[in-house]
Parts: sequence; C-alpha cells; structure tokens
Amino acid sequence: MARSGFMKTGWISLITAAMITVTGCGSTGDQAGTTMTTDQSAQATPSKAPSQTETRVVTDGFGEVKIPTKPKRVSALYREDYLVALGVTPIVQYYNPMWGKQDYLKLEVPLFDVTGSIEALLVSEPDLIIGTGEVDAAQYELYSKVAPTFRLPDDVLADSRKTLTLIADLLGISGKAEQVLADYDARIVDVKAKLNAAIGDEKLVVLRMNVADKSINIFGIHNTFVGQILYEDLGLNAPRFAKAMTESNIVLSKEVIPELDADHIILLPSNGTWEEESNAKALEEMKANPLWKTVPAFKNGHVYPVERSYWQTGAITANGLKMDDLLRLLAP
Repeated sequence: MARSGFMKTGWISLITAAMITVTGCGSTGDQAGTTMTTDQSAQATPSKAPSQTETRVVTDGFGEVKIPTKPKRVSALYREDYLVALGVTPIVQYYNPMWGKQDYLKLEVPLFDVTGSIEALLVSEPDLIIGTGEVDAAQYELYSKVAPTFRLPDDVLADSRKTLTLIADLLGISGKAEQVLADYDARIVDVKAKLNAAIGDEKLVVLRMNVADKSINIFGIHNTFVGQILYEDLGLNAPRFAKAMTESNIVLSKEVIPELDADHIILLPSNGTWEEESNAKALEEMKANPLWKTVPAFKNGHVYPVERSYWQTGAITANGLKMDDLLRLLAP
C-alpha cells in the first residue's frame, strides 16, 4: 500500500517537538551520506500511466509513496537549485546557522533551519517533500508525517543531469527538464571550447579554506561539487594529486603542498566572504606562506578567490555560475 503524508491534529505536537539535525554542507564536504541500507537505485517510476487522477504512486528506497500528479507546494532542501532551474519556486529554503544558505539563488522564501524544529516546514504546508542524502529512515518517517516524501537515490544525486530529470518527473514537468538540459549542454560545449583555447592542458584544482582552523581541503575529481562539471563536462585537467584521490575531498597536509602541480587554483572559504576581515587576512597569510609560494599557481598569480555558495554544490544553476567565473578568470 502506498504511503501518503498527512497533517492530522494528533501528529502536530509530536512533529513540532521533534528536532532534525543534518550535516552542514559547508563544513565537511558533500551532502551525501546516510544510514540507509535500502536499494539506492530506486527510480521515480509511476506504477501506472498518468491519468486524470490527482495522485500517482512512485517508488524510492523506502518503498512506495503516493504523491500529487502536479505538486504545487514543494520543498527540496539543499536542492532548491534544481527547482529554480525548472522555473519552480520552493516554499522554503535550506538554512544552517553554521553555514548559511545558498545565497546565489536569491530566493525570497522562508528559511527552514535544518538544525531546529520541523514546525517551520509543517506550517509551510508542502504537498511534496524531496529528500536527499542526509535523510535517514527516522528523518524520512518524520518528513512523511508532514507530506508525501521522496528520497532521491545516491546514484542520482551524484549526477546533476539525473537529479534534474528525476525532480522534473516528480513534479510532472519532464518536458521542461529536456529543454533546460539542452540549453545547459549547449553552454558547456561553448565554454569548453573557449577554456581549451585559453589554457589548454594546464592544471586546475579547487581548494577550500576552512575558516575555523585555516586548514585547506582539496576537492578531487570525484567530488560532486566540481568533478562532473570541471573534469568531465568541461574536460579541464586536474593536478596529479587530485586525480589520484579516491575521496571526494580531504585536508591537504603541509607535506603535499610543494608537490601540488596546479597551474590554476579556485579558492573558496568554508564560511562568509573574502571581504570579511578574518577571511581576507587568512588569504594574505596563505599567499605569504613559503610552502604555497612553491605551487605554480601562486608563483604566477593564478589563485582565484570565489564566492562559496555556488561552488559548494554541483547543481544546474550553480554550474552555470561556475562557468561564468571560469570564463571571467581564465578566458577574459
């Protein structure tokens, strides 16, 4: 039997009292990671052909769930980018007080503090909740008390095109996804040609300065924020160390810095902006460090501080902004 979300009075006090804590996306890396042991290859496949009914049944890793055929009030926490790309305004936006929100989306909707009470989501009255990697079985059950909930599979979350396509299917607007992806892929072809002409095989890597302790994370070629768009789609070349990484991102040890053969470095802060005094000071200290002066990108002035919020997601709108940055910085 398919599950559906509900908001009966008997559940309100239980839901309001519950607290959800999820991993901050800006502090440790990717948003994926869950305690689920269910099949992660589940797809949003209708149990029957679309009809004139108002609901349909789809299947995720937790089983079948009945969702509206054309949902109007959608929550997709930390995947709001895909809704925006599809021309849909989410009813709330992901917010973590330790990290903030995805400022680049410029949304004017209520914030949902994912470290606090679910009440803010409850009062927004969603008719569909799209969950991601941080939603485990307990959180999924809680969300399902508020509204029908679909948890995106991990293998889909690792691919921006698959994520957009699946979300569009859940919203009943698959045709819109096809047009968005056609435009997206055409842009990639154009940008790839311009970057290849500008820097050829020169090596580029993305680093993140962690504000708390000034340690540096390096993003490998498998990182969901940058791997697909930079190294697969745009065909950019990564330093040897980034290519050899099996992890998504790791803290770069001081011993490795002199071996980092990067010709270009994209650098983002883990929190705040580079205009903030503490971040600006940390950046100047990094540039003055003798170890970093051995790296080709630092020697040649090819270190590019960027805005963090869209570099820390691999979604469609964010990737468009990354391409804007790359053209501005590398192929002016």
